Amino acid sequence: MRFLRMLTNALLAGALGAAYLTILLLQLNPQVPLASGSVWRWYLTLAGFYGVHLALLFYVLMLLREFVSFGAFSPGWISVRLLAWLSATAAAVASLLMWLNLRGFPNLFDEEAARRFAFGAGATTVAAVVLLGIAVAHYSSGRRGSRVGAALLAIAITGSLALPAAARGAGGEPRLGGRRVTLASPPQRATARIVLLLLDGASLEYVWPRVAASRLPNFGRLLDSGALMDLATIRPTQPDPVWAAVATGMYPAKNGVRSASSYFAPGDERAVDLLPSHCFSHILVRLGVVRDRPNTSAAWRTRPLWSILTDYGISAGIVRWPLTYPAEPLTGFMVTDRFHQLVGSMFEFDGRAAYPDDVVAVAREAFAGTGPAAADVVAASARRDEAYARAARDIGATKPVDVEAVRYQAIDAASHIYMRYAQGGGFGDVTVAERERFGPVLDRYYAYVDAEIGKALERLSPGDLLLVISGFGMQRVDPVKHAAARLLRDPELSGTHENGPDGFLLAYGSSVRPGRKPRGSIVDVTPTILYYLGVPIGRDMDGYARADVFNDAFTSARPITYIPSHGR
Repeated sequence: MRFLRMLTNALLAGALGAAYLTILLLQLNPQVPLASGSVWRWYLTLAGFYGVHLALLFYVLMLLREFVSFGAFSPGWISVRLLAWLSATAAAVASLLMWLNLRGFPNLFDEEAARRFAFGAGATTVAAVVLLGIAVAHYSSGRRGSRVGAALLAIAITGSLALPAAARGAGGEPRLGGRRVTLASPPQRATARIVLLLLDGASLEYVWPRVAASRLPNFGRLLDSGALMDLATIRPTQPDPVWAAVATGMYPAKNGVRSASSYFAPGDERAVDLLPSHCFSHILVRLGVVRDRPNTSAAWRTRPLWSILTDYGISAGIVRWPLTYPAEPLTGFMVTDRFHQLVGSMFEFDGRAAYPDDVVAVAREAFAGTGPAAADVVAASARRDEAYARAARDIGATKPVDVEAVRYQAIDAASHIYMRYAQGGGFGDVTVAERERFGPVLDRYYAYVDAEIGKALERLSPGDLLLVISGFGMQRVDPVKHAAARLLRDPELSGTHENGPDGFLLAYGSSVRPGRKPRGSIVDVTPTILYYLGVPIGRDMDGYARADVFNDAFTSARPITYIPSHGR
């Protein structure tokens, strides 16, 4: 019977741990109303996974204690002494997770939400200390739980839940996005042309030694004769929020794009943007416990670069930029990031895969030339890179634009798998034969991008600007994550960007001042582009125009100008 009493206490502690995780989820998603069915659905979901596993962990610890103890361990059905220790442990872990998530996602919250989050984390930390004090007091006295002790424990547990929930607030829907500005007479624009090559997962640490070995000549040309800047990225380091920050010059707290997907608890239709970090929460998605849905262009709450340029009569050709589906009207053309999924289906012609309608046929021809579909995920990503790049060139030949942007994804896909073979050390299970066989794979994808840079350089005219931008870098996966990947039957995972490794910006053109510049941020890209084109910068943007990228002849003739906002 005493083992059953141990189990009831473990289940109560597991339920409490699930409650702390639910509060953390609500802190990460302030748009969810506190008084809603969504809160209970998420609690039941987290209790069914984390609560059960925590209860099992606590029960095993009790059994171990019973095994090594000289005396019999016989707690009550609801033991004050035992629950004080278990609840103190749960509260301490919860407070640690809160601080780690707040520190790990610094750009996802506005000032008020961050302050509320910090207060809630602090309250949970204090509650953990109080619960520990109650546990120590009961242990020191050697007495079983009294009514006073039970009341103090109940108050402390209730406070540890109520205080962070109250600090978080009632919640509610976020503000509406910015609306288009109508200018009676758009100002005169520059005739310069900008070409943007957008790279997922490219790292200068990988590029430098291969440039030194003369294996990436066009990267070398940019490094020798252009401007170089490391770019701080954001977390979560996913393509959607990263490139949304690039496109708007604003962090997720303002632009509304906080993750790549929306997540739904079973039976719930209210989405959350973020799952807690540092607790393997995305396993819930992998196991199908939580449903995810990719975001669309409806996620924007501020206006991206191409929408701003349209106001000023500047044409743009946007190819494969995340969150462009469904396509929206602009001056120029757009091929959305989901075109490869829709090509050949009836949805190809519904006006959402590309804009305007007459570019669909050209883009389809570009994809038709890639050959049969590849079974390997990396090879498939490389073929899509080739198809999108071909579509951009073919459409641009008949619809020339002032700003052209194409995104390449294969380096990221290849780095996740082949980094272990391409870089020495860090992975003791890689044999010499594997390194010789798979080591050159990642090099081939960097070489392909290097060739694309060469093609862009050939098409540059005096006054044009080439920007090669990596929104985030890549680093080795840590041993814990590598072990978790093996458990999830994903043993090939060796590269990751979840910790936000820096991306970079390479600028090349007749107006560029060569050399390495001080570290910037991905939100500096759009203000810098607007500055180069002579468009005023919104004061509500988080980024800055990096005029130090350009030479004195250019900056002396073009002062930085501002507008209160491009969104209203």
